Amino acid sequence: MSPVYAIANQKGGVGKTTTTVNVAACIAEAGYDTLLVDIDPQANATVALGLPKDGEPNVYTVLSGDAAAEDAVVPTAVDRLQVLPSSPDLAGANVELPRQPGSERRLRDALAPIRDRFAYTLLDCPPSLGPLTVNALVAADRVIVPVQTEYFALEGLAGLLDTLALIQRELNPRLTVAGMLLTMHDGRTRLARDVEREVREHFPSLVFDTVIPRNVRISEAPSYGRPVTHYDPQCAGADAYFELAKEVAARG
Repeated sequence: MSPVYAIANQKGGVGKTTTTVNVAACIAEAGYDTLLVDIDPQANATVALGLPKDGEPNVYTVLSGDAAAEDAVVPTAVDRLQVLPSSPDLAGANVELPRQPGSERRLRDALAPIRDRFAYTLLDCPPSLGPLTVNALVAADRVIVPVQTEYFALEGLAGLLDTLALIQRELNPRLTVAGMLLTMHDGRTRLARDVEREVREHFPSLVFDTVIPRNVRISEAPSYGRPVTHYDPQCAGADAYFELAKEVAARG
């Protein structure tokens, strides 16, 4: 089966959505049919690809059983990249899902009929370890963990890895960590260099070689509804995400 990647970290502001959008765009531009599933009620990945966050059907109506995933998937301006969009209504799923039997498998089951239509599926997770992230981790084969190169970089990583181990043991034995991705890196600062060294020392086999730099073009691109690889394909941020996509593919 084609691989499903969850991009997850319970810390906010570490570059999960930016990474999901840009890696998905790079993979699609390499010629592979790609699906991005926005499982975050903030719907930032949806908006970053130029789509409205109030459209229906969406991932909320899919999880609630009111629509099939194949009917909710929509194309984007990036050739070969399609999106299962989010909606602020998805916040209600945090309350509703735990009440339903087998709720942690809803996303996996919903994606099963369309999974093999795509060479890659990427799941943009919310900044929490709640029911939506658990659904994504149960549906995924691999996890990419963005880690901001700032003071609290390691905070919460132990908890995330404990959660991954629990899900591997109880719900999804095939789940593995594809890698940790250093983001928002400013190599001019000693702090960023120290954090990078510390993360690589703690997780020597897990950290991607590619580092995502602080880059204003990455920050600007979502306001134009485009991935940075379309907004400014020559910038340092676009180059980094192209390299990351190659590394993700190489790791399998």
